[in-house]
Amino acid sequence: MNRLPWSEDDEELCHGGSAPPRKKLRLTREQSRLLEDSFRQNHTLNPKQKEALAKHLMLRPRQIEVWFQNRRARSKLKQTEMECEYLKRWFGSLTEQNHRLHREVEELRAMKVAPSTVTSTSSLTMCPRCERVTTAASPSMAASAKKALPLKEREH
Repeated sequence: MNRLPWSEDDEELCHGGSAPPRKKLRLTREQSRLLEDSFRQNHTLNPKQKEALAKHLMLRPRQIEVWFQNRRARSKLKQTEMECEYLKRWFGSLTEQNHRLHREVEELRAMKVAPSTVTSTSSLTMCPRCERVTTAASPSMAASAKKALPLKEREH
């Protein structure tokens, strides 16, 4: 199935256009398994390791080198895809949380505005001194409202 390595002359003929293009290298299952095992142990090979693996698999060192380069590229692409999926899920979760918090802020703003705009007529009273209409409030609200008034108006 696999031929022994080509010579330099064969490669020059192939690249020179006078010979038909090379077929894609097809590895046996055993060769693929050994390459994958080697890759799991070490993502890069030194020249001695590359030469030894090439002899063992009956391939050229350049074929081993290219296989490792391609395998590293596939590994990096797979890692990038996994990170992208994780970030998409995280972004979706954060977007959902952001919308929920915006709704909560709007509800809190509505609660803060509503009591001051909606007053019943039974809670309105007339100040006998200045003849102003005021709302009946709890003692703590009345104290804080009194502090906010100018000194002249606090007296009555």
